[in-house]
Amino acid sequence: MPNRHLSRSIALQTLFEWDFRGMPSAALPAILEHNLKEFAPGLPDTEFAQSLVNDVADHLAAIDETIIRYAPAWPISQITIVDRNILRLGVWELQFSHEVPPKVAINEAIELAKTFGGPASGKFVNGVLGSLYNNLDPARKEAGAPPPAARAAPSIIHSHSQS
Repeated sequence: MPNRHLSRSIALQTLFEWDFRGMPSAALPAILEHNLKEFAPGLPDTEFAQSLVNDVADHLAAIDETIIRYAPAWPISQITIVDRNILRLGVWELQFSHEVPPKVAINEAIELAKTFGGPASGKFVNGVLGSLYNNLDPARKEAGAPPPAARAAPSIIHSHSQS
């Protein structure tokens, strides 16, 4: 499992446990430390997981407001703890962080939902984050995309889909 995906998994497990316990702020560092030791011993760079957990916790109100806006039929307290925290990570990366291209943030959240969530979690997460994506600033949507000239040029890398 690539390091960033593993870090997201650790961040999700940490946020899940923190949320399950009632969000005691003082417990968050210990939960993260335990999960890193338990599920990612020897992970060379733990800063990404730490950053995700801390940033989601620090911006929780704004993130939850975004979830409420894009999942209006689901009160935040009625979204399963797993899906709620996958959405929190996805919204953080998609709307606030800008460290990864938007489509990567969505795909990573969907993969977490398929791995940790229920049978409908992937579709639910995709629907909520897809709606958010559709309302992003056009410049943000293009983040991480190759320059227009590179998009127009044929690429051998993209030809793998011809089977």
